[in-house]
Parts: sequence; structure tokens; C-alpha cells
Amino acid sequence: MSTGQLTDQAAGTGVTSSSPSRQPAKGPRRPASLRTRRARSFYVFTLPWVVSFLALTAFPLGYALWLSFTNADGLSNNSRFVGLDNYKEVFTDAETMASLARTGVFTAITVPLGIVAGLLLAVLVNQPIRARGLFRTLLYLPAVVPPVGAALTFKLIFDRDSGAANGLLDVAGINGINWLVDPYARWVLIVLTMWAVGNGMIISLAGLQDIPRELNEAARVDGASPWQSFTRITLPLLSPVIFFQVVTGIIASLQTFMPLLIALDPTPRGVSAVPESNYFYMINVFAQYFANGRYGYASALLWVLFAIICVVTFLVFKLSKGAVFYSVEPEQAKSKPRTIGDSR
Repeated sequence: MSTGQLTDQAAGTGVTSSSPSRQPAKGPRRPASLRTRRARSFYVFTLPWVVSFLALTAFPLGYALWLSFTNADGLSNNSRFVGLDNYKEVFTDAETMASLARTGVFTAITVPLGIVAGLLLAVLVNQPIRARGLFRTLLYLPAVVPPVGAALTFKLIFDRDSGAANGLLDVAGINGINWLVDPYARWVLIVLTMWAVGNGMIISLAGLQDIPRELNEAARVDGASPWQSFTRITLPLLSPVIFFQVVTGIIASLQTFMPLLIALDPTPRGVSAVPESNYFYMINVFAQYFANGRYGYASALLWVLFAIICVVTFLVFKLSKGAVFYSVEPEQAKSKPRTIGDSR
């Protein structure tokens, strides 16, 4: 029987051939969807930040929180758990409460003063005058100086023996003043803070330039004075910028640390040289850490400050309702903007 006849017979009886079946050829690999590629790119680019956040922020915060419940001294491993004793001491220590009060007074003085000064300078350099760019640069330059360098410079300027401030007083026939001790040290610190008011000026200037000129021109046509235009048009439209400066200014002022660099002996053992009026909360934290070796208590101080900043910021947000004007409320957005590649 021939091979063809065997094949026909197998086909007629329904018997299949014993030869292996062929697998269907695989088609080209389907490319990843746009959503998958975006997600992959997101995780790749955020991975360095996530790693640095966990290593340099999350872990130190957690470690400081654990230290705040111990009596660790930073030198030995004999620390033991003391519960809430450190936090109780924070609110019963007269020196700590006094340093917190000084910090609050300093914040209440410098934050409004800095915002007003920055706004006035922004209004001045926003006028159509010659060399306006030069004036903006000169006023902003002090804000570029690092805080450490600025503090050490002021220490030299207000030095009792060889400072430029006392040199000017000698020319005027006035005896030199010991600026770096009470009661003058507080005012030196305020002057140092106001010296870097260029930051607030730049922020306010950006807000002023975002206000349409047509509004002030229309008010001037209606007979409004420059003061009325400023108070009833410029300030309400500038209120989000001012609110931002209030929040950031309060947070920065409560963490003020530069008085230590103006002290006569800015070393861990020289915190006693800081004038009493400039012995702020963060100076007390520094002293507890490095001068007294009380790591547990100092960590509790930092966590208490963190809680205070959160509470103060929350109150500022609550009190700002009705006082801050937003041209577009976030809650009123009915739909999110579309981006390239979105499919709906």
C-alpha cells in the first residue's frame, strides 16, 4: 500500500497522524501602555528622593522620637526608657518656658516688620524709574549672603573694640556701646533679620507684577486716590502672597538659631555667653544637646517645637479665612485639566 493510500485511509477513519503538531507562531510583543510607562518613569525619577528622605529625614525623625522617651546622653549605651518624663520637664522648666516666650516675642516683632518692609521696597522698585534693575539687585544682595556669614559679619560690625558701629559713634563724639550684650543684643539681632528683607521684597514684587494694571487704571478713572487703590485693590489681590510670607516667616522665626553666632564665644561650651534676651528656644536645644549632653530631653524639646509649629500654622490657616482673596478657589474646579496622552 502506498503512502498516499495510508494517508487517505487514516483521514477516512479519523485517525490523526502521530507527527508532532506545530505551535502557532507568536506575534510581535505588545508595547507597554502609556499609563505603565508613565508609572515606571515616575518611580525611577522619584527613587533617589525616596531613598534620601528615608535615610536623612524619616530615620532621624524616628530616632529622635525614640530618644525623647529615654535619658540618653549620646555617649554611653546605658540609656533607659523614662516615658513622658522629658515632656513633663519641658513644660515645667522655667528656663525652657522663658526661651519659648522670647522666641514668640521675636517672631511677633520680626514677621510683621519684615513683611511690611519687603512690601514697601517692592512697591518702590516696581515704579517706572531709571536703573530699576540695579536697585532690585542691590536690595536683594543681602538675602544671598549665607546666614552664617551674615551673622559673623554683624558680629564684627558691632564689636565693642574694633567694630564699625562704634567707630561711627566715636566720630560723632559718642562713647562706644557694647552692642553684643543686653539690652542692645536683641536689637542687633532684629537688625540682622531685617537686613535680609530682600527675600520678602522679591516675593511681593512677583505678586505686584501679577496684578493687572487695568484694575488700578480703572480705579484712577473713577476718582480713587493712590492710597484707596492700594488698600482696596492691590492689598486684597496680594493677600495670598502676604499669607504665604506669614506662614513661612513664623516657621522660620520659631527656629531662629543665628543668635548663637553673634555670641562672644559661639562654641558648645560658650552658650552661656549668649545674652539672656537672645537665649531663644533653639539655643536652649543646642545647649541641652552639646553642652549638657541630655540627648533625650533635647529631642523632646524639638518634638514639642514641632507640635507648636503645627498648631500655630493650623491657627493661622483658620484665621485667614475671609482675609485672603483667591481669584480661583481650588474647590471650585469642576474638572481637572487634560494632559497630552490622556484618553477619555
